[in-house]
Amino acid sequence: MKTIVTTAYRPNERTDRLAVKTAKDLSIPFVLRKKRSIEKIHAEECVDVLVAAKERLEFYPLGKTEPFFFHPNSSAFRTKRPIEEDPLIDVSGLEEGDVFLDCTLGMASDAIVASYRVGSRGRVIGCESHPAMAYVIKQGLQSYEAMPHLTDAMKQIEVMSNNAVDFLKTLEDNSIDVVYMDPMFTEEISEASNFKSIRASADNGQLTAEWVAEAVRAARKSVVLKAHFRSSDFETFGFNRRVRPNTKFHYGAIDCRIK
Repeated sequence: MKTIVTTAYRPNERTDRLAVKTAKDLSIPFVLRKKRSIEKIHAEECVDVLVAAKERLEFYPLGKTEPFFFHPNSSAFRTKRPIEEDPLIDVSGLEEGDVFLDCTLGMASDAIVASYRVGSRGRVIGCESHPAMAYVIKQGLQSYEAMPHLTDAMKQIEVMSNNAVDFLKTLEDNSIDVVYMDPMFTEEISEASNFKSIRASADNGQLTAEWVAEAVRAARKSVVLKAHFRSSDFETFGFNRRVRPNTKFHYGAIDCRIK
């Protein structure tokens, strides 16, 4: 689907600059807003729309009126608790100074938690295959200032606009401490409202044997899967499932130290 960039409904000098920069960075057209609604732009242009709003970038997939935009979401409260007790940190064995690859960056909540854990001596990489969504997340991570305790963690995340399997194939054996994957749920979770606006645009690719094999090859410590509690992927692909009572998703891990 083609994507264009436009400004806020009532643009100013800042939104104009942001729109022009975004169009240049992504090599996509900048189209004047002309006080049109998103619905009207969709109808007239038949494209996805990136809006340079007053405080953030917003992405409107064709036919959607609710935008996708960056927000730290669950990482805000997860990092206020003892970080070693976070289920992702616990199951992965992630430690300060480690290298973490998030194959399914999405809203970057898990990547932020991982970045907070590994600290300035560590490294966090996130893959997002949709170029516009990757750009929105990348810009948001660099500019979001409402949660000072997460600023450093957010700024050090490296966003790659890549398909996860293709990116894994470029990595050397045992070059990442923890590889993490959270494929788009095959069963929609009603609480996951942040994904409603992008579900049609996001990469809905499900787990494959090739994906897991490449992750295991690249990982030093562990490969971690987060999936719906009804998912059979844990057993199918050899993950040791950690059952979490009264939750709609579970974590599982493959210990790569014994491969």
